[in-house]
Amino acid sequence: MNKIKNKTKRNFIQLMAAVLANGYVIGYHRGKIFTGGSKAFCVPVLNCYSCPGALGACPIGSLQSVLGGYERRIPFYVLGLLMLFGIFLGRVVCGFLCPFGWVQDLLFQIPSKKLSVPKKADRCLRRLKYAVLGLLVILLPLLVRDAFGFGETWFCKYVCPAGTLGAGLPLLLKNESLRQAIGALFGWKAAVLAIILLLSVVIYRPFCKYLCPLGAFYGLFSRFSLYRLTVDEKRCVGCGLCEKTCKMGVEVRKEINSPECIRCGDCVEACPEKCIQRKCG
Repeated sequence: MNKIKNKTKRNFIQLMAAVLANGYVIGYHRGKIFTGGSKAFCVPVLNCYSCPGALGACPIGSLQSVLGGYERRIPFYVLGLLMLFGIFLGRVVCGFLCPFGWVQDLLFQIPSKKLSVPKKADRCLRRLKYAVLGLLVILLPLLVRDAFGFGETWFCKYVCPAGTLGAGLPLLLKNESLRQAIGALFGWKAAVLAIILLLSVVIYRPFCKYLCPLGAFYGLFSRFSLYRLTVDEKRCVGCGLCEKTCKMGVEVRKEINSPECIRCGDCVEACPEKCIQRKCG
């Protein structure tokens, strides 16, 4: 019963977070993006600037845009905001606030045979998101320039499935001119999105585990963020239910505040001795 209540509560919070981040409902009807003053501010999650409903800017897109600018400025505002959320919440942002994380959660609830990635392959694949962060989000926008001295938003342009789902598809549905201009690049991104969505039915949050640069960034703060989990080792009976319950594959008794932990709370509800506690501060 507690597990069901926890899942229902988290689904509601995720829904509200998605609505708040994409509250410009009329944008979906018109097929046009919101251009108001709030677009100057970043939301803490992957939420494409070009989404018709988006009220703020995506931090990963903003980071690439500043790094790829002609003046090659350091994006202090974006980095400061991301560090602030990382220090206070860590990957709670991934578990409770990210719309694309919620989409993956919902897809995994579809009844199907679930796949277990072998541990050795899983460990290697989880390093990919750090490579995506370092290469596509930071180095390539900073170092690779066009004839006019500008860099590209490599992750947004070539990979981001959240942008394809939240911005590309809604805009295409409402704009015939965009549909006529579809090329190989959109075909590639649609394929990336389709693969991730299909995998999400059988593997829990594959994008979050293996590719998300924002999750990689927040994961760097997991061990010392103000919001974290603790295990009372004196009360723990070693039953292992916490680790069996964790769909992110965290070794709870060994490293509960792992960079992979999205603070979903499943281990807290699963513990029969109630020795896992949420802590803030």
